[in-house]
Amino acid sequence: MARIGYARVSSSDQNLDRQLEALTHCSKIFTDKQSGKDTNRPGLQNLLEFIREGDIVVITELKRLGRNNKELTQVMNDIQLKDATIEVLNLPTLNGIENENLRRLLNNMIIELYKYQAQEEREYILKTQAEGIALAKKKGKFKGRKPLFSEVDDRLAHAFDLYRSGKTDKEVQVITGINRETFRRYRKKHGITRPIPLIEKPEDHST
Repeated sequence: MARIGYARVSSSDQNLDRQLEALTHCSKIFTDKQSGKDTNRPGLQNLLEFIREGDIVVITELKRLGRNNKELTQVMNDIQLKDATIEVLNLPTLNGIENENLRRLLNNMIIELYKYQAQEEREYILKTQAEGIALAKKKGKFKGRKPLFSEVDDRLAHAFDLYRSGKTDKEVQVITGINRETFRRYRKKHGITRPIPLIEKPEDHST
């Protein structure tokens, strides 16, 4: 049995130090610096491949695994399929309960409540964002989202080269850190395709 930590922030300019400090008791820590809106995160995928039966996945807050009920449920199911468990540091401790089955049951109930809370928080954020955008459009002040990558971005250009060389979207994500859905959107936007391999004509031996 090992304690495996997972830390996540939403963007590359945010700091993981506070979470890493809280996870120092873990034997290994996986990290991501991208949104928790889906599970296509290199650190999370590596964590799910690494954990074994009996391991404990430790996070500082439940929202580090995901920001909505669907994604949280998917990740938690993936962890449980490995016969591992989850420990959330900001949730009430149940160490005083000796019966393991009761402790697991109460832990799952608490996590379900926090999943619901995370979903409500996510929906509230989306609602207020939509209302703010609608108001800005009405006033003629809405400029839209700033693109993540410019056309001359070195990391995006490297990702395009990897794709052209035969790498899959997932492999590009692991190598460059660019979310594969984001990368797929950008390569379609810029018309990036793989070269069609030349098919050699068979030699004519009739003469």
